[in-house]
Amino acid sequence: MRTAERTPRTLQRAVWASFAGTTLEWYDFFVYGAVAALAFNKVFFPGHDPTVGLLLSFATFAVGFFARPFGALLFGHFGDTLGRKRVLVATMLLMGLATVGIGLLPSYAQAGVVSAYLLVLLRLLQGIALGGEWGGAVLIVAEHGESSRRGLQTSWAQLGVPVGNLLSVGVLAIVSGVLSDSDFVSWGWRIPFLLSAVLVLVGLWVRTGIAESPEFSALAADGAVARRPLVDLIRDHRKPLLIACFVRIGTDVAFYISTLFVLTYVSGTLGLDKTIALRGVLIASAIQIVLIPWFAALSDRYGRQRVFLIGSIGAALWSAPFFMLLDTREPMLITVSICVAVTLWALMYGPLAAFISELFPVRVGYSGVSLGFQLAGIFGGGLAPLIATALLRQFHTPMAVAVYVAGALILTTVAVVYSFSLRTRASHGVTVT
Repeated sequence: MRTAERTPRTLQRAVWASFAGTTLEWYDFFVYGAVAALAFNKVFFPGHDPTVGLLLSFATFAVGFFARPFGALLFGHFGDTLGRKRVLVATMLLMGLATVGIGLLPSYAQAGVVSAYLLVLLRLLQGIALGGEWGGAVLIVAEHGESSRRGLQTSWAQLGVPVGNLLSVGVLAIVSGVLSDSDFVSWGWRIPFLLSAVLVLVGLWVRTGIAESPEFSALAADGAVARRPLVDLIRDHRKPLLIACFVRIGTDVAFYISTLFVLTYVSGTLGLDKTIALRGVLIASAIQIVLIPWFAALSDRYGRQRVFLIGSIGAALWSAPFFMLLDTREPMLITVSICVAVTLWALMYGPLAAFISELFPVRVGYSGVSLGFQLAGIFGGGLAPLIATALLRQFHTPMAVAVYVAGALILTTVAVVYSFSLRTRASHGVTVT
């Protein structure tokens, strides 16, 4: 096992490896979500009522979120027993292969229901890979870096979200802009998936050159590596695990409504050109690249919880105005609405990596960070587009969706407030389980 001391050079390599990997993973994940919203109902579920077809497309999107906790359990175990680096290489390879596989799938017209089954299978593999990716990417940086700058340093792993989203939306905007709607549905949707192969090669080259985490290496040298990290996690760190879950639920709901469901709402419900919403998400993703590290750095100075609370409360208050601006049907106001929502989300997501990684000790760090983050993904991002679509169909008003978003963010706000007391007790030497 190649190890390294904490030096600026090893930290820099860890940061780049983390950034490259999460960019690939989220590019792949976002491409799926966007194409599910724009084309999969016609490619894999033709013949259904348009809303039913859309629900089926979002159901396959949700499958990836349900698979993520299993990836967290699997890769979390090996990350805590064998080391962070090996697992990070494996998750990247698995995600890349699954994504390219989706791009090669036959359509329903070519293979019938088998095509839908294969789509679900590959989506499951995507979810498993992503389930093990985020926790390791955060830890490899946190355990190479300094505690006083952990928010800023781990935010590089967070930047994989906006950069991956920027790449996916950018590619989709180009492809859908160049091709007619019929050509996009026929074959153009495959291009973003196949391009993932290039990102995989670059990511593997970067990631294989990093050293193992110094903190994990020290643990291994002392013979203190956990043999059953999941058992230790559930027995000794239940409250931190629950806090990690609830803190992320509202964060996820806010993000997927403002960047994914908005594509369906603007193009389907409002009947506007799909490029309007895509352009808004593209601009918002570019803004995130600046905002996430900035807000993460602010959390190093003023505290994770304080920065997080500004974002969660602000996003809850913005949930209704968000849809009001969309309903104007004005492209400029639609872009403003998305950008404000994403700015408030970045206040939460910037410090999130450091916030969650600081809840768990090194011995069960990979399992705790991964499982806490990914369990919340089921109830947050995984179900958000489905719930939003169902609410809109049932109540015929986007305010029903706004209430849902606000409710999820209130839950997150309560979890962040509770973490104040948990961290205070831990700082005074009180064991928290």
